[in-house]
Amino acid sequence: MTKYTNSIGVKVPALLLPRPGVDMTKWAVVACDQYTSQPAYWQETESIVGDAPSTLRIMLPELYLDGPDEAERIASINAHMKEYMDTGILENKGEGFAYVRRTVDGKTRQGLIVALDLEDYDYSKGSTTLIRATEGTIVERIPPRLRIRKDAPLEMPHILVLIDDPGRTVIEPIGQQLERTEKLYDFDLMQGGGHIEGYLVKDPAQIQGAIQALEALIQPEAYRKKYGTDQAPLLFAMGDGNHSFATAKANWERIKKEKGLTGQDEHPARYALVELENVHDTGIIFEPIHRVMFGVPQDALAWLQAKLAEQNGDCKLVTCPDLAAAKAAAAKESGHALPFVNQAGAGYLLVP
Repeated sequence: MTKYTNSIGVKVPALLLPRPGVDMTKWAVVACDQYTSQPAYWQETESIVGDAPSTLRIMLPELYLDGPDEAERIASINAHMKEYMDTGILENKGEGFAYVRRTVDGKTRQGLIVALDLEDYDYSKGSTTLIRATEGTIVERIPPRLRIRKDAPLEMPHILVLIDDPGRTVIEPIGQQLERTEKLYDFDLMQGGGHIEGYLVKDPAQIQGAIQALEALIQPEAYRKKYGTDQAPLLFAMGDGNHSFATAKANWERIKKEKGLTGQDEHPARYALVELENVHDTGIIFEPIHRVMFGVPQDALAWLQAKLAEQNGDCKLVTCPDLAAAKAAAAKESGHALPFVNQAGAGYLLVP
């Protein structure tokens, strides 16, 4: 991997993809943490794939984690990875980014495959690194994933990382200049997964342009204007796959310790592949999670307010006569409003 000089931990990876002739619909499989309570989905996937080359053979669906045959499955994963490399099923496309366009249910979202430096990531509470978790990291979920990654010769994660780019300066310009790229794939995903296209970005000007646009997002003046703070900037927010990224970090820390390396040393395990997506992409749908709770103590809101203040630096509790009034008031706020309805009326909790 050649690192274009930058201050944001972005690396240009060497990408491996199936050779021409491989059935891409059978090759591409949903992320390993999906359908964990629906074994029928994975049984159908097994039926679809058959003996064809597939990422199903180089991943462990979490449905089978801690199962009696886990060690056997992991050994098979490593063997298939080696086979796919040795027999030419996987071809090295060289160093570059990959622009990805996926359409599901009539909505299309764009992404950019890059490698991120794990030295710039810390999932601990209160972290000030450029790359941060957006949810609590359950450390107990790391060891099983580490067993899978420990001896794997390939990096094949499913990690989505969000950037806040309202000007659409990073990913979208590449999508408008696809004539400067090489089409890698264009096919339907299995089991109603939609359609996906991929393009190899090797043009140095396009790569450098994307990196410079990312750097511009956290320039002190621009960051202060956008967020009203001088705190350490957050550039990359984990959108999906936080535990996969945390496992990559744990693996890198293990390797550093075993080999006597430091955070300044170069090593393939220091970097993890991710797909960057713009939080302002109209193809990304954020669906709210509504919760109905019964028998809630009267002081529950005060407790929640205190917890949110602890996590975010501040939190304001606003009460209103009804939900309509709460929505109207929240729309005028500049922070993030969390509405609620209770026996006394309605309101919202406001965090910066």
